[in-house]
Amino acid sequence: MQFAERMNRFGEGIFSKLLEMKRQKEEKGEPVIDLGVGAPNIPPAKHITEALCQAAADPKNYIYAINDQRELLEAVAQWYDRRYGVTLDPATEICSLLGSQEGLAHIALSIVDEGDVVLVPDPCYPVFADGPLLAGANLFYMSQKKENGYIIDFNDIPEDIAKKAKFLIVSYPNNPTTALATDSFYEKLIEFAVKYNIIVLHDNAYSELVFDGRECGSFLKFPGAREVGVEFNSLSKTYGLAGARIGFCLGNKEVVSRMKTLKSNMDYGMFLPLQKAAIAAIGGDQSCVTETRRAYERRRDALCDGMSQVGWKMEKPEATMFVWAEIPEGFASCASFAVELLEKSGVLVTPGSAFGPSGEGYVRLALVQDEDVLAQAAKMVEKSGILRNRS
Repeated sequence: MQFAERMNRFGEGIFSKLLEMKRQKEEKGEPVIDLGVGAPNIPPAKHITEALCQAAADPKNYIYAINDQRELLEAVAQWYDRRYGVTLDPATEICSLLGSQEGLAHIALSIVDEGDVVLVPDPCYPVFADGPLLAGANLFYMSQKKENGYIIDFNDIPEDIAKKAKFLIVSYPNNPTTALATDSFYEKLIEFAVKYNIIVLHDNAYSELVFDGRECGSFLKFPGAREVGVEFNSLSKTYGLAGARIGFCLGNKEVVSRMKTLKSNMDYGMFLPLQKAAIAAIGGDQSCVTETRRAYERRRDALCDGMSQVGWKMEKPEATMFVWAEIPEGFASCASFAVELLEKSGVLVTPGSAFGPSGEGYVRLALVQDEDVLAQAAKMVEKSGILRNRS
């Protein structure tokens, strides 16, 4: 059998090894605390599940959706106006996605041709790079350096690369580094995009998971943003709807129009009961959003305080549902540390190298367990002895 050469660009690597180790430990009855995958365990609020169940009980809702329901588009527009102060045209500036990951994986197909250049952050959420690779693009990595607060410096991008670039992807609050961007960053981003005629894609999945009284808005609120790009948003973490796969592409009419055309040739739209659930989530009581934010903040404190107390110093993230931690001294790589950590302590984390070249030396820990479990993870790390005698 022969297969597409493009698949040679992808591999499972360290993930497969770690998951196999997890399986083996669990089969032996050994405890494993999985902080690897960012799979939320906070369920949707009752009014959201009730809307979903009611719609799912209606036999008429099992037809192909084909298009987004007008009610959904208007609800999204009202949500963006109320929450972010951004006015959107429901008919031309909003497109639903079967989860933002689906949109991120496919949008490059509507923008780039084989060999075109796409600018992606380093480190970055893997699909930021995988989507353009599927479309045949060549990647240029924009460094997110610790000394810069993990914020991209557009002066680091060579002019010849900028001139070739078709689009770029940014995301703040950032996964995996957890960094927040300043207003001046977005102003520079728009200026850079205008100068080189580059389409911008901003992923805004974590705007509600911002801690210690900080606030976060939308890329689209900045002057000129809608002329150069779009924003992706998701209901996965904010409303506990990760498995339901509900996201949106919003902003520039031309980009949204091409996204709609692409999707019309790939799927039959979002299941109607899920559209009803989305309307209930973004249009209903928002106290659940505050409760979710507080829960992740408590989890952050439990994990970072616990690990720091046992000798693995961790900086508390400003945002997101992750901790981006430097590996302890004495380990050859983040992958070898992650393997030994799982083997000796039963705590599973994601090696930073999975997010790009600049992720080496770090691991990402997902706040997907309750506070008591995260506190137990720190005790398991201490008991394992992995932090001792490494110098």
